[in-house]
Amino acid sequence: MSAREVTDSASSRAVLQLPEFRAMLLAAVTSTLASRAVALTVAYQLYQITKNPLTLGLLGLVEAIPALSLALFGGVVADRNDRRRILLMTISVEVLCALGFALYASHASVYGTVPILALIFTLGVARGFSDPALPAFQAQVVPRELLLRASAWRSSAGQAASIFGPALGGVLYASVGAGGSYIFAFVLLLVSLSCVFFVKPKPIPTFKAGEPFVQSIKEGLAFVLQRQVLVGSMALDLFSVLFGGAVALLPIFASDILKVGPTGLGVLVSAPSIGALAVMLYATRRPPGKNAGRTLLIVIAGFGVSIIVFGLSRNFYLSVAALVATGLFDGISMVIRNATLQLKAPDHMRGRVNAVSGMFIGASNELGAFESGVAAKLLGTARSVWLGGIVTLIVVGVTAYLAPELRAMDLTDIAEDQTAEAQAEPHPSAYTEAS
Repeated sequence: MSAREVTDSASSRAVLQLPEFRAMLLAAVTSTLASRAVALTVAYQLYQITKNPLTLGLLGLVEAIPALSLALFGGVVADRNDRRRILLMTISVEVLCALGFALYASHASVYGTVPILALIFTLGVARGFSDPALPAFQAQVVPRELLLRASAWRSSAGQAASIFGPALGGVLYASVGAGGSYIFAFVLLLVSLSCVFFVKPKPIPTFKAGEPFVQSIKEGLAFVLQRQVLVGSMALDLFSVLFGGAVALLPIFASDILKVGPTGLGVLVSAPSIGALAVMLYATRRPPGKNAGRTLLIVIAGFGVSIIVFGLSRNFYLSVAALVATGLFDGISMVIRNATLQLKAPDHMRGRVNAVSGMFIGASNELGAFESGVAAKLLGTARSVWLGGIVTLIVVGVTAYLAPELRAMDLTDIAEDQTAEAQAEPHPSAYTEAS
């Protein structure tokens, strides 16, 4: 074993030896498993009731509207309050919603869709506050020198939970019904709540007393927009998913282009996640910190090339390989983007910075599926996909030209980050301890 491998292994163990990090990792995994299982169960149950595909489209919209609308407000709340308390409150809301789903399950045919949509809306409201607070609090749990490694572990665990969550929901629905699936999610969320409760409160960064929320939101937006590293990495994610995404069109490829049916569709849908999980597990030992900016640009370009190959392919195995490659490249970019947010944002701004990032991600996911459908209608399915890959390559080139700081970004230079943070944040004595 080389000296570097010994160091990488030691660093991985150092992160996992932190009890609070392990607790937050378990909290994130159980929460993600529960939310993915609930999402699948709700979608299937509603479709059984209504037999209307439009109802399934409404599900994502009903949750996304409050989550995205409240994101910037939630970011300010996360920067002015005890982030642990915010998470305890929002997870408690999720626990109550899971219980509400379970009580609704046996009366679904009587009460119709309104109660379940109201619960989904409530979950969206909770997300508007938890999404900015969670990564900001996670960064306080881990020593700064281990943030890069911790980010890789969190991304890997989250990706694994996202893969197995829907499968878990399907198995539970088939074996114990919708009610049983919701009860299991309720138990998982109680575990998540207990894990966060285990973590001790962290310092609350000071803020300008009496400053209006609108002004705090403007400061958060300005902080991101004035830094090439942050806005560049977020823009790359937004436009690569917006123009290079093909997930929404996979049923068409399986049915009409590759002619592999529903079984082949399952393989196609799983392929990107398999690639992403594989590279994220590798990143827990060797996270891409050195020359991270250049690596980010390269992997987004690789994502674009893989999308072009997929769009042009008429061979099932080549198509699967191309989708696995998109997952590999996207997994690396996810680790880099998450670490960039943790390392480049000072603690008193992390809630707002993560809120802005969440809006970029939410917009790319929601608008990306819409863009894919419109482009496929106008240009044809396969043509719209490979043209989207070409647009992604153009976006990478433009970003590389306009953002030299992003090109030169190196996440291993912790000393420089600490100096920048020290200049941006108040003196530690100005912090107040959360009760």
